[in-house]
Amino acid sequence: MVLSTFSFRGPFLLHLFLLVCGVLMASPAQAQTAGVVSGAVRSGAGAPIEFATVTLHRAADSAVVKTEFSDAQGAFRFERAPTGRYRVSASQVGFVRFWSEAFELPAEGLALPAFVLQTSAATALKEVTVVGQKPLFERLADRTVVNVEGSTLAAGNTSLDVLARSPGVTVDGSDNLALKGRTGLLVLIDGKRQPMTGSQLADYLRALPADQLKSIELITNPPAKYDAQGGAGIIAINLKKDQRLGTNGSFNASLGRSDYTKFTTGLTLNHRREKVNMFSSVTYAKREFFSERNTYRYFYETRDGQPALIGTSDQRNSTVSTSHFIYSRAGADFTLSKTTVLGGVVTLFSVPNPGPSSRGLNTSVFYDADGRVQESYSALSTSLGYDPNFSGNVNFKHTFGEGTGRPELTADVDYSQYSNRRTQSQTTFFEPNEAFNTLASDQTSELSIRAVKADYMQALNEKTRLEAGAKASVVTADNDIRFENTRLGVTTLDRNLSNRFKYDEFISAAYVNLNHTVGKLNVQGGLRGEQTHAKGQQVTTNEGFVRDYYQLFPSAALKYSLNERHETSLSLSRRINRPGYGQLNPFRFIIDPATSGKGNPDLRPETSLNTEVNYTYKQKYTLGLSYSRTDDPITDVAYPETDSTTVSTNVNLDLQHYVALTLTAPLTAGKWLSIYNNAILYYIHYQGNLANTSLRAGKPTLNFTSNWTFTMGKGWGAELNGRYTSAQRVGFFEFKPMGQVGVGIKKDLWERKGTVRLAVTDIFYTAPLRAVSEYTNYRQDLYLRRDSRVATLSFNWRFGNDKATATPTRRTGAEEERRRAQ
Repeated sequence: MVLSTFSFRGPFLLHLFLLVCGVLMASPAQAQTAGVVSGAVRSGAGAPIEFATVTLHRAADSAVVKTEFSDAQGAFRFERAPTGRYRVSASQVGFVRFWSEAFELPAEGLALPAFVLQTSAATALKEVTVVGQKPLFERLADRTVVNVEGSTLAAGNTSLDVLARSPGVTVDGSDNLALKGRTGLLVLIDGKRQPMTGSQLADYLRALPADQLKSIELITNPPAKYDAQGGAGIIAINLKKDQRLGTNGSFNASLGRSDYTKFTTGLTLNHRREKVNMFSSVTYAKREFFSERNTYRYFYETRDGQPALIGTSDQRNSTVSTSHFIYSRAGADFTLSKTTVLGGVVTLFSVPNPGPSSRGLNTSVFYDADGRVQESYSALSTSLGYDPNFSGNVNFKHTFGEGTGRPELTADVDYSQYSNRRTQSQTTFFEPNEAFNTLASDQTSELSIRAVKADYMQALNEKTRLEAGAKASVVTADNDIRFENTRLGVTTLDRNLSNRFKYDEFISAAYVNLNHTVGKLNVQGGLRGEQTHAKGQQVTTNEGFVRDYYQLFPSAALKYSLNERHETSLSLSRRINRPGYGQLNPFRFIIDPATSGKGNPDLRPETSLNTEVNYTYKQKYTLGLSYSRTDDPITDVAYPETDSTTVSTNVNLDLQHYVALTLTAPLTAGKWLSIYNNAILYYIHYQGNLANTSLRAGKPTLNFTSNWTFTMGKGWGAELNGRYTSAQRVGFFEFKPMGQVGVGIKKDLWERKGTVRLAVTDIFYTAPLRAVSEYTNYRQDLYLRRDSRVATLSFNWRFGNDKATATPTRRTGAEEERRRAQ
């Protein structure tokens, strides 16, 4: 449908209506009765604990209301908190988190008894030095948090490595991320959407060092304030931020070794004063790694209604790749007043010489139905890449008045530019003694993203909170590829493969969300509307598409606390998963002479209805049941194009049903061992048709992860982690069971100023992927092995001021959005 004034006017008016309703609902809110909550935090010996994080929570749902730090006397104070029912938590590294009993806050305020924090097993006292760390995994009300910073999991690894070892996250043979078995995720880095999917996103995450990460949040059913993109949920990656006063920083270096070497080093600097905070970081990495891809194919034809074998092929690919980059980030926050903060950050991903490259060898043998060799050849391939990118953000936060519960406005303006230049050459040597043929390609891509958003929050009374916001984003992509064939010294343009594809997208959105507490019940309801206009054009063939659609995405959540030990929750939402820009791009990329990949400009967005029920015991153990129905699900396939070649792409199936049972069980053994166990049993049923094959099938799958953290004296610590995924079906693919075990050990030095870590991943080399894909006239057996067993030695040195500050941390609008959802 062509974009028209009429098609846009209705959604625009609804956007305006949602925002006006929010303003009108907020306008009559009267001044709230407010009190002061005060208290003190002390150790078991009675000493005051300075810089403890003290958080005021609503008693009904444990939602965060406000956070403060204790002073030198251990005292804390929450000003102008609306009357209501609350709980307070207090935490500090080296101590067990303390939770107060629920209490009613009267208008005249309340002084709480002193909180006594018990020393954790990770604590060693030397004068006033406290030693400890956060648990690697935390299960919150609506998400799972992976605390990457300071763990052996981060030592010398990439962000993709950490994600692949996170509870419920898997990475398939095509580099697609899945959460609890479902693909179609929205990936955010510091609140910013990443525009890539599949192998492009995986390559980006491989280039982002895990040492830069603070935490990863896995959110399966987000509320309306989040983009509706991501039918399976959201993976939010949060980068490190420093809260210490004065000038401080850290230096890290790691050396990993498998069959090849991986080197990473980085430096972070931070300078904070009362009203100004400046921060920067730079990481240099050069890594070499390998992959093997072996494919055995069976080709059939139909005879008398039955498939008859006409030939097979045996193809073996080995590739050695090198990544080489510099990742840098710099920014500043300015506290303009007690109620206003202005900030900005710039991120640059640069590629020094030599750029990323790969070299590969393919051997292919083709047989007839009787097993006789019909053809054989070998192919040498090389590729060179240059893919710098840049992003900038300006963020603003203003609180109207002072104290808890005041209206708050946040705004963000973002700009990102992704460039890619990639050359590829594949020379095929036929046997016996035929002339060789070279196929070369030269691809350039430019992608720009511009976005602006604003979020408004106001407490209408002590039990009701209103949130509303709007966002607009513009995406422009231009991709040009040229293929040339060289045979017998003559080079010609391959017009069948050469192409130019342009893509433009405009999305506008608005949402309103209401949160209300009645006794022990918390109710949240929201509505988000999104208008999408997309246009794609293949310049060389003059083919294209225009898509214009408006959709509503309601969400709702209930949480009921039976008592201090038992609580239940229910959430429902409708979400969408739009095809990635690379998935729509029809360009070919050559894997080997008989295998290629391409995008699909005919892909349609998938939409899903999701519901989840959870039961939590002692705020520790969680049992959950999930169900979703997805229309037009997008899935990765590999199917035959001819009787000897195949193509990998993405297609829409008809329908997908998903049901899952999730159990989270953290355990402790004394003061020296903590264990985090996460098990997901799920079943996905697919319906669709492709390559004259009807698909009506599913398979139950178990995904289990376990992380053991050992705390030993004198600065020693260790981690043991394992994960296992049983056989599973993903569309037309059936994957064999797989898993891996990793181990790490660390030693703190120089009063915790330095840390040395040694980590080994996939010790038993059990991570290779095996899969089978079957169609009416075709079967493919796939074996994929990557450079997964790596031993890494790393060193981290922290310098400067050690004391945290109560100065507000830098938050973009999207980060504040995540905080309000907790």
